[in-house]
Amino acid sequence: MWVGWPLARWLYLFLGVAFLAVFVQVTLFHMRQNFYHPSQWLPVIATPLLGVSALFVVWRDVELARAVLTLFAIVGVAIGLVGTYYHFVGTGQRLGGYNLNNFMVGPPPMLPLMVVALSALSLVALHGV
Repeated sequence: MWVGWPLARWLYLFLGVAFLAVFVQVTLFHMRQNFYHPSQWLPVIATPLLGVSALFVVWRDVELARAVLTLFAIVGVAIGLVGTYYHFVGTGQRLGGYNLNNFMVGPPPMLPLMVVALSALSLVALHGV
């Protein structure tokens, strides 16, 4: 079953597992903040959809599954960019300024960028460069 898999199939497997891992982390962080802002629900909903759709492409690499993953990946890039903005602004506003300590204890600006990176990698895997 595993022997002879093309690199793209391994990449979809990695992406599916990575999105599900990010889902767990982002859910824990946003639950800790009691979903302070409604936009915190976006990655909690999007990352498992991205993960499951990537794993579905591993199982059945058909055009419909690839189209769904493409759509979710485009939305994932947008959600990640919006999240990066909110995390950066939130650090300055809610924690009292942009210094190293506030970035260490505040909303992690790299986590939404991870959603952007994984979503972009999904698009590269699906459509090449």
